[in-house]
Amino acid sequence: MGMTIAEKILQAHTDTPEFKQGDIIRVNVDVALANDITAPIAIHEFNKSALDRIADRSKVVFVLDHFTPNKDIASANQCKMVRDFAHEHDIVNLFDGGEVGVEHALLPEKGLVLPGDFIIGADSHTCTYGAMGAFATGVGSTDLAAAIITGQAWIKVPSTMKFTFVGELQPWVGGKDLILYLIGDIGVDGGLYHVLEIDGPAVSSLDLSNRLTMSNMAIEAGAKAGIIRADDKTDAYVRLRAKRPYTLYESDPDAQYVSFKEYDCANIEPQVAFPHLPENTRGISEVGEVRIDQVVIGSCTNGRIEDLRIAAEIMKGNRVARGMRCIVLPATPEIFIAAENEGLIKVFLESGAIVGPPTCGPCLGGHMGILARGEKALATTNRNFVGRMGDTQSEVYLCGPAIAAASALTGRISSPQEVM
Repeated sequence: MGMTIAEKILQAHTDTPEFKQGDIIRVNVDVALANDITAPIAIHEFNKSALDRIADRSKVVFVLDHFTPNKDIASANQCKMVRDFAHEHDIVNLFDGGEVGVEHALLPEKGLVLPGDFIIGADSHTCTYGAMGAFATGVGSTDLAAAIITGQAWIKVPSTMKFTFVGELQPWVGGKDLILYLIGDIGVDGGLYHVLEIDGPAVSSLDLSNRLTMSNMAIEAGAKAGIIRADDKTDAYVRLRAKRPYTLYESDPDAQYVSFKEYDCANIEPQVAFPHLPENTRGISEVGEVRIDQVVIGSCTNGRIEDLRIAAEIMKGNRVARGMRCIVLPATPEIFIAAENEGLIKVFLESGAIVGPPTCGPCLGGHMGILARGEKALATTNRNFVGRMGDTQSEVYLCGPAIAAASALTGRISSPQEVM
């Protein structure tokens, strides 16, 4: 019987000779990731173990990106704990200060996550790296501590659902719109503990940035992982960055799936997810009149240079609507530099937007964009739960960079066609 990409990666990382869906197996971990919120918990568990060893320092990655630059004393102490631990144990991959970026944009950029890897992270959006043909999934901080000590993790082998996108992409439609459409179709628990294997000619036409966006939001359908087959585009991106060998897997023709779905992109227009779930999606033509107070362009979902180029194309020569706050956060220093060199930062500043450093801040209601009671935000982020960006009486709408940029100019959720 054939195997899926996910099953092939698990097979390559376990000593269990045979397994089936639902079995619990022990796998070797290529990357164990944590941030300034989750790493301190893992460090606490590590210290409780009375073991003063790390299986492989090169496989541990700490990224201080959520409440940084430190917003208060508590966050400063969290970061200090991680720094002290990293220095004590000689962990090479500590990203802090001017080197920090939003973790799920930073690790692919640095060549730390590769096709064929098994990756765990104490952050639910670790599934982002599935777009590179890896098995990547979020875990709790205790599981992460165990992986730091042993280099291994336990996993129940998930089944795989297959989603195929065909047809020609409509104007301004990108990976964010496709994944929102998918989530809107199956719901926030439609992929519960499954792998979402996403393919089709429309997905193959996307660059890696858009694919990373799609895998990033697999967790919003409840999935264990969201995997896209690594192809020539993936290999070209990775080859420039990889510091170790990697393997490109593809599913066998007779691989077993629990379900199949096919979507025609001719029927998919730019999407908006209404509060308070990512499944509450509507096409832009169905949105109606929704006034907003804030737009956020950034995050691990849509803070890459490709996203900023789209936003700048729409905003160039225009002004952010009066009373509107538009916050632009390039996801990494490299992306920030590229945006500066291409003149994008100037476009944003001249339009009246706020440009800030790489941080997860507003996405989780941490800082640099908190909402007050009754305010509404439109964001290129990945979650819009109650209180996600601030007061529990605020609302968050989700979209891609094109809708976000256009809406910043009009003060209401708008199509790019309205301003261009």
